[in-house]
Amino acid sequence: MKASARDLAAILPAGFTMGVATAAFQIEGALDEDGRGKSGWDVFAAVPGAIVDDHSPVMACDHYHRMPEDVALMKDLGIDSYRFSLSWPRIQPGGSGPVNPKGLDFYDRLIDLLLANGIAPMATLYHWDTPLELDEAGGWMNRDTAYRLGEFAEIAAAAYGDRVARWVTINEPATVSANGYMLGVHAPGESHMLKALPSVHHQLLGHGLAMQALRAAKVPGGIGMTNVYSPMVPASINPLDKVSAGIMDMGQNRLYADPVLLGKYPDAIRAATFFSSFSPSKEDMELISQPLDFYGLNYYMPTRVAAGPGEGTVPEGMAEAMGNDLNGGGGATPFHVESFPDTELTAYGWPIKPDYMAVALAEMAERYPNLPPVYITEGGASFQDLEIHDAEGRLIVPDERRVRYLAEHIEAAIEATSPGGSAESIDLRGYYVWSLLDNFEWSAGYHQQFGLLHVNRDTMERTPKASFHWLREVMAARRASASTPAETSTKESAPAEAGPAETAPAAG
Repeated sequence: MKASARDLAAILPAGFTMGVATAAFQIEGALDEDGRGKSGWDVFAAVPGAIVDDHSPVMACDHYHRMPEDVALMKDLGIDSYRFSLSWPRIQPGGSGPVNPKGLDFYDRLIDLLLANGIAPMATLYHWDTPLELDEAGGWMNRDTAYRLGEFAEIAAAAYGDRVARWVTINEPATVSANGYMLGVHAPGESHMLKALPSVHHQLLGHGLAMQALRAAKVPGGIGMTNVYSPMVPASINPLDKVSAGIMDMGQNRLYADPVLLGKYPDAIRAATFFSSFSPSKEDMELISQPLDFYGLNYYMPTRVAAGPGEGTVPEGMAEAMGNDLNGGGGATPFHVESFPDTELTAYGWPIKPDYMAVALAEMAERYPNLPPVYITEGGASFQDLEIHDAEGRLIVPDERRVRYLAEHIEAAIEATSPGGSAESIDLRGYYVWSLLDNFEWSAGYHQQFGLLHVNRDTMERTPKASFHWLREVMAARRASASTPAETSTKESAPAEAGPAETAPAAG
């Protein structure tokens, strides 16, 4: 395991992007400032009990006011790229109609500052903060929301298209549908279970319409989408466990990737009785399956699945993460999620299995032979970080477990996609660490800390953790050896990142 910064830097392929990722609602705060409209998450988070300990996103990390400081920290970190999301209700408060000039200006300043510091912007159009008016009209259960996202993409392309290096149309539609519309543990808090499946199609249609709008605007940056991927592992050799894992795989992974990458929903989904009234048009599927410039893969963990309703709730944190509380409903579900034996866990209760990063990539390579270039658009872990103070009272956060997690997962991804690796056909272009900051982690509030930077909840002061210093050393070591040809390179076609002298790389 290449935990040392120098060792990891030595295996990073030429042109491999190292970045960090955030989402607007999780870090910005300033929910009622400068013309921002409300989102469905504003209302959901205010419901007593919806968020652990009723934590509030009103302040979040105060990034809206501290954005220059955060960019300076990214510059110090030495990363190639920053993945952020555009707050839809900040830019277009009602989800349709007029734009908010102050909202547009905030991201104008962010993008310009990133480029001035040699950091390539990767902008996500939709990272869950649906404008409240759209949620009240049905949200993603309403087909019209897909068209509104297409309109928002037009606005973003006109404002920032000349400077954004890469665009992500939509983030983790699997989590939005499962947690927001099936289980009700995320905004908008609806519990439709299998009747929530229209939210899947409408999100994918929104992706297609957003991509169409970006392409029509001739943005020079690459365009893709991103979804979370979890390899499904049968809990035993019992054939029923294998069948159950296959069903979970279909609902978590293939239901979202197949339409985008193959142009069709999985056969079993289309044949299921609960989908009998669902017959997407040829035009819809053509929009959804437009060729991508890249595919974004968020990987955190595998899932161990067993047949039967189980004896209790799923492992702690699993339902919130995966959107599948398969032991709920009084034992009515035919399968359930189990813990991996003898496995280290994150604070969320997620199993730490870097070897399954290679499994995820290999499964993608096998299922989608025409897969475009891939970015790991999120990867990271929450831990209950130790906080100590030195003799001068300065805060030190020695998060060595996060360092080990990141080193092992980045190494696993690179080895899997190198010549001779289990996913050698994949053109892996980069890895984005989730996250830059300890942020508002949706229904978990501020209890789950993923950041490279500790955020003092009272003062908002940022303190670099050991993982921040480690990643900075990785980037410095890579720069120091840049004049020497890399011994390990997966794909020679990987483009350079946009720097201060260029606006965006060529698409693809």
